[in-house]
This record gives sequence, C-alpha cells and structure tokens, in this order.
Amino acid sequence: MIPASDSFLKYNNPMLIKNSETESPKQPSDFKPATPPSKSKPATSEDNTETKQVLEAIFPSREWMDGNQLWVQKVSTAPSTRADVIQLKEQLNTKLQQRQARLTGICPIRRELYSQCFDEIIRQTTITCAEMGLLLLRVRDESQMTIQTYQKMVESSILFGSGKALQSEIETVDLNKRVEDLEREKQDLLKKMDEQQEENDIRRKSEARRKEVLESNYKEEIRVLKRTIQQLKMLLEGSKTLED
Repeated sequence: MIPASDSFLKYNNPMLIKNSETESPKQPSDFKPATPPSKSKPATSEDNTETKQVLEAIFPSREWMDGNQLWVQKVSTAPSTRADVIQLKEQLNTKLQQRQARLTGICPIRRELYSQCFDEIIRQTTITCAEMGLLLLRVRDESQMTIQTYQKMVESSILFGSGKALQSEIETVDLNKRVEDLEREKQDLLKKMDEQQEENDIRRKSEARRKEVLESNYKEEIRVLKRTIQQLKMLLEGSKTLED
C-alpha cells in the first residue's frame, strides 16, 4: 500500500473502524488532510452518491492496522480546480527530479509516477463526469495490460535468447572437444602413416637389395652355364677330330 504522502491520488481523512481499547481515535503518522472542496455549483445527493460509488469501485478504500486499531481511508470526492491541476503538474515534475527518473527508455520510477498522476486525473474527471472517468479507467487498464504483455514478451525473448546462448555455448564446447578429438586422431593417423612410410621404404630397399643379389646370381649362373656349354662344345669337336 502506497502511503498518502507518497501518492498523487487524494484521499479523505482516515476513519477509525475498529478499536479494541477505549481511547479516542488517533490519526496515523502518515496522515495527510484531504484538499478542501473548491467552490462550485452544488450537486444533487443522487449525483454525489453515484460519484462515490463509481470512485469506490475504481479506487477501493485503503485499510491498515495501527496497533489494535483498524483505520480506513476512502478516496477523496472533492472536486478539483485549475490550480489543483497545475499543482499536480508541479508535483509530478518535482517527483521525477527527486527520484531521478529517466527521461527516455524504460524506467519503472517514471512509469509509477505517471500511473499515480493518471489515477488522480481519473479521480478528478470522474467527479465531473462519471462516464468519462470510467472511459479513462478503461484506457488505463488497456495501456497497463499492453505494457504487461510487452514486458512478458521481452522477458520471454530474454529467456529464449539466454536458452539459445546457453545451448550455443554447450554446442561450442562440444564442437571444440570434437575438434580436439579429431586433431588427436589426425596426429595419430599421421604418425601411423609416417611409420608405415618408413616400413615401406625399408621394404623397398630390402626388395631392391634382394633383386640385385638375385640378378647377380642369375648372371653368374649364366656365365657358368655358358662356360660349361663352351667346354662341352670343345670336347665334342675334339672327339670328332679323333674319329676322323
């Protein structure tokens, strides 16, 4: 509950409803007298009753306990003058400066103060014309509902973005780990390839030496066979000469 001294909405004097002790009613520490009604054309009792009912429906009475005493404070039904409107404007500007509200962008302080100011405007308008006050109430509720809807959308977007960012971070960590694993696997494969290359080089060199040895043996065998054949030819020719 906003204290009367901190709200632009005007209230009547507090009334003692329940007192468990036999003592005269006392006013709370935050008591602020209501602004006396201005001199205007007197309204009928029926109009006053309807205005009070509408105001009580729009702005319910405030209740609080002060010790064992129950106090009730109803919204003021006193009509406002041009001076009251000017004073409300000055109070709004003063509060905006005192509470250092932002001039632009999202500012909860500025929103709260303007909401209080709008409530006071609704109260003043309702006293003059109840239908206009109810229409302003409808506009206020619609604007608040729209703001709340956008706020939920922003919160949902932030939550969705945070979830996506977290998911992206997790995926990035997984991808980095996968890259590290693939890099290690690549190094292992390169090492195995180098080892296999060395084995192939050794095998090729061994095969080359073996080939050289075989070729040398074959050549030597061919020379021996040729020499043997030559000797056999010579023996055959010598035998034919002796026969002749």
